[in-house]
Amino acid sequence: MSDEPAPHDAGARMGTGMLILFWLGVLGLGSWFFADVLGIRGNPNGNVEGSYENGIAEVRLRANPRGHYVASGLVNGREVTLLVDTGATSVAVPEAMAAGLGLRRGPEITLRTANGDATGYLTRIDQLQLGSLVFENVGANIAPGLDGEILLGMSALGGVEFTQRNGELTLRQTR
Repeated sequence: MSDEPAPHDAGARMGTGMLILFWLGVLGLGSWFFADVLGIRGNPNGNVEGSYENGIAEVRLRANPRGHYVASGLVNGREVTLLVDTGATSVAVPEAMAAGLGLRRGPEITLRTANGDATGYLTRIDQLQLGSLVFENVGANIAPGLDGEILLGMSALGGVEFTQRNGELTLRQTR
């Protein structure tokens, strides 16, 4: 008896190796595909256009799977992701984004959040845009503990009419 593997054993090992490579490829492509799909599902409003008619700007947003209204917008001409938050008194900008958006830290303030009090800084946004809705000279705060999207609070949305129906939020602004 010889210690060398039979030719069919080498073929079986090679077949097993190819099968493993195949499944690794499938998993890799699946991860890449679903990462893209989940990104789109997290922000189903990546290209917000809206309309402007008879002095009224209107934007319609679809809710993401978690029921949040997330949309792409502009702050001082730079692309950002916004989370509509009618429970937020002010627009809140994550500290990591503030300098890149040209925002300066103003006086220190105490922010009252769902997680308790935090320190933040007052600031002003020259222009904030969500589709056809344009807000100028918006009071905001820089929030060091905030990660992710900019919270689009009532300092911008105070003069906007809201209608929510069937997973869609319609925002109307009279100019």
